[in-house]
Amino acid sequence: MTNDSHPDLGRPDLGGRTALVTGGGSGIGLACARALAAAGAAVHIVDVRAEAAEEAAAATGGRAHVADLADGASIGGLPGDVDILVNSAGLQHVAPVEEFPPDRFELIQRVMVTAPFLLVRHCLPHMYGRGWGRIVNISSVHGLRASPYKSAYVAAKHGLEGLSKVVALEGAAHGVTSNCVNPGYVRTPLVEGQIAAQAAVHGIPPEQVASEVLLERSAIKRLIEPEEVAAAALWLCGPLTGYISGASLPVDGGWGAH
Repeated sequence: MTNDSHPDLGRPDLGGRTALVTGGGSGIGLACARALAAAGAAVHIVDVRAEAAEEAAAATGGRAHVADLADGASIGGLPGDVDILVNSAGLQHVAPVEEFPPDRFELIQRVMVTAPFLLVRHCLPHMYGRGWGRIVNISSVHGLRASPYKSAYVAAKHGLEGLSKVVALEGAAHGVTSNCVNPGYVRTPLVEGQIAAQAAVHGIPPEQVASEVLLERSAIKRLIEPEEVAAAALWLCGPLTGYISGASLPVDGGWGAH
C-alpha cells in the first residue's frame, strides 16, 4: 500500500478541525501548532507571553490567547469548542529534594497537571457532542522514568500520564482518544535553560552537560528536534490512529530500551 493508493497514510487532512495548543509560543508547542495548521486545522495558540503568542499566531494563521495556566480561572476564558487539544506548556526546576522550593514544586503541578485537567474538562463536552476528539499530552521520558534533581517535573509528568489514561477510558465511547507523546531531551528553550542548572548541580562545565548528563541514557546521541515530536502528535490526530488511546509514545532515542 502506498500514499497513492491510500492518501490517508500521508499527512492527515484536518480541514474543518479546530485545535488548541498550550505553550504554543515556542518549542514543542510551536512546532505542534505549525504542523496542525499545515494539515488544515484552525489553531488557537495559548502562551503566557503575549509577544510569543502573537508571533506564533501570525506564523500559523491562528489566533493568540494570553493565559497564565497556573491560574485555573484563566482557563474558562479559553475556547472550549475545539476538536484537538495539545497540552504542551511546561516548566522545569532542578534541585535536590531537600533543597527543592515547595512553592516551585506546587507551581509546576498547577501548570503541568491541574491545567491539563481543567482544559480537558473544558473541551470534552464539545468533543463528545461531535463524536470525535483528539487529546495529545506532551509528556516526557520522565513520565515513564525518573532522574535525580527533578522531583516536581517527574511527579507532574507521571500525573499527566495517569490523567491521560483515565480520559482515554472515559472518552472511548464518544470517539475521543487521549495519548501521551514522550520525548527525551528536545532542542527547546526549556532544555537550553536546564544546562546551566545541571552544570551547577553536577559540578561540571556547561559544555559537558549535553553529552554527559542529558544524553547519557539515550542511544541516539543528539537532541531531538521539536518538529520530530510534532510529527508524532500530528500522527495521533490522523484518521488511522483512532484505535490508539491510553498510550505513551516514546520519542526518546532508545532511552527506554535500557
